[in-house]
Amino acid sequence: PEDADVALKDPAELQKEKQIAEAVITVDTPMDISCLTGVPEEHIRTRRVRIFIPARNAMQSGTHNTRNWKMEFDVRERWENPLMGWCSTGDPLSNMNLDFRSKEAAMAFCEKNGWDYYVDEPAPKRPPRKSYGDNFSWNKRTRVSTK
Repeated sequence: PEDADVALKDPAELQKEKQIAEAVITVDTPMDISCLTGVPEEHIRTRRVRIFIPARNAMQSGTHNTRNWKMEFDVRERWENPLMGWCSTGDPLSNMNLDFRSKEAAMAFCEKNGWDYYVDEPAPKRPPRKSYGDNFSWNKRTRVSTK
């Protein structure tokens, strides 16, 4: 039934409906959802967020978990629980880590929530200047004797 309705409609009317469906509403003021999140005001206005790419795991050679940008909050007051000896905190955002595909997405999320942020840019990777032929060179000592 829907196909028949589409076939019988005027092409100009179909074009108009398509434009309405794909229309984007732009707002001049930045969107701020901090009043809707339920997080106390002191945790919103006084927090700083660090946006960074995590370092590679030193125990493994892969770089799989270093592709996304992470967001973490600054550390607030912690205390030792007298009963169990566990580390306690009254901060609801202390252990929240979020992953983002891009730095811009993380920055937009922080701005939308009203958090101050700073970006730790990753250090540029410099591959060692070494050719494959260096593995077989005769003029350099590759193995050191143990005796």
